[in-house]
Amino acid sequence: MTGNDGYLLDNRQTEAGRRFDALSALFDPTTFRHIEGLGIEPGWRCWEVGAGGTSVVSWLAEKVGPGGKVVATDIDTSWAASAAGPPVEVRTHDVGAEEPPGEGFDLVHARLVLVHVPDRERALRSMIKALRPGGRLLVEDADPALQPLGCPDESGPEQQLANRLRTGFRTLLAERGADLSYGRRLPRLLREAGLHGVEADAYFPIASPACTALEAATVRQLRDRLVEAGLATNEEIGQHLSNVASGTMDLATAPMISAWGRKE
Repeated sequence: MTGNDGYLLDNRQTEAGRRFDALSALFDPTTFRHIEGLGIEPGWRCWEVGAGGTSVVSWLAEKVGPGGKVVATDIDTSWAASAAGPPVEVRTHDVGAEEPPGEGFDLVHARLVLVHVPDRERALRSMIKALRPGGRLLVEDADPALQPLGCPDESGPEQQLANRLRTGFRTLLAERGADLSYGRRLPRLLREAGLHGVEADAYFPIASPACTALEAATVRQLRDRLVEAGLATNEEIGQHLSNVASGTMDLATAPMISAWGRKE
């Protein structure tokens, strides 16, 4: 993507920080478990693609230590900039349109990024190209088509409204070129790209306070666009936000599928 034109959820909006916090609470434990399993050690060189916030970048910096390197890239680095400083280098970079910011990385990681990138194939090639022989790639992405509901237990009008707004969100994503079934294809794509030892799993949070926080931040961020597209009214969105704030809804996210492999 060039600039933020292709990305529905703009990093510069006020709610972006709340979304990053919620995503960290939901998904950092899974991400960290996978990276630990890939054998991260002091001295590793890592590329964090589409860094967004600072939680993964800061954790990687602790793991690789002063002898390592963490290159954190995004099309908008405003939230990641505070993590800059040895061993972290923050760069503005478009993974789907530019050459990788170096080669010989021990680890390349992208979370909830490629589903939004128009040229996903080029982005994946770039990430693999950046690995050293024996280097590890970990790609984690959502699959909204696999589980499309905001409330899987559609027990009343509140849940029905939540699911209708989630459908509107998916409509906006698709119009921006997001691939809503990308996550499930990751294992095959990594194998076809020549990686070895490919494995994958999925994490599907539900009824978590972080799910509630993420829903509220996302809906507020998209409110105007949902109304402009005729997908919801201001009144419906206001009612949904009140329902969310009540704390009585079992909200869910799309499954996040993690796939990893090794470059020979």
